[in-house]
Amino acid sequence: MSQQILSYHVDAHTNGRGVSSTTIKETEIEFDTSNGQSPTLPGPADLLTLAFAACVLKNVERFSQMLSFRYSGASIEVTSERQASPPRMTRVVYALHIQTDEPSHRIDLLHRNIRKFGTIYNTLAASCEVVGEIVVEAPGAAATARSNGGTFRI
Repeated sequence: MSQQILSYHVDAHTNGRGVSSTTIKETEIEFDTSNGQSPTLPGPADLLTLAFAACVLKNVERFSQMLSFRYSGASIEVTSERQASPPRMTRVVYALHIQTDEPSHRIDLLHRNIRKFGTIYNTLAASCEVVGEIVVEAPGAAATARSNGGTFRI
């Protein structure tokens, strides 16, 4: 049995002044390609960090359907670290916040599936340290739960 290979294509252009852009599907994205770091445009490391966040959130939606996992909202905070020489990403740290009343063993199952089947997750995990946690918040009480210590960590 052969595996299906999916293909992705991006056509990006630079204006030669540190600003580049691409159109992916129907969305135009500008990004920083200057010698330094733009205060307003995301650079390649920002976009890689975003890709990781998007991968995790996509898999929350995907596995919530497959596992009949109930949640009312999810958000993620991701910090990536890079070293200068040789230049490479060295670490990704994340906190996935989920509003759910699911029991802890189901939350652990969701997290295992995200770690096992996330494309960008696994690509980065093969090249750098990836460390993360799920922070569970009561449905409809995210802001209160974060501020009053009403969260628990898995």
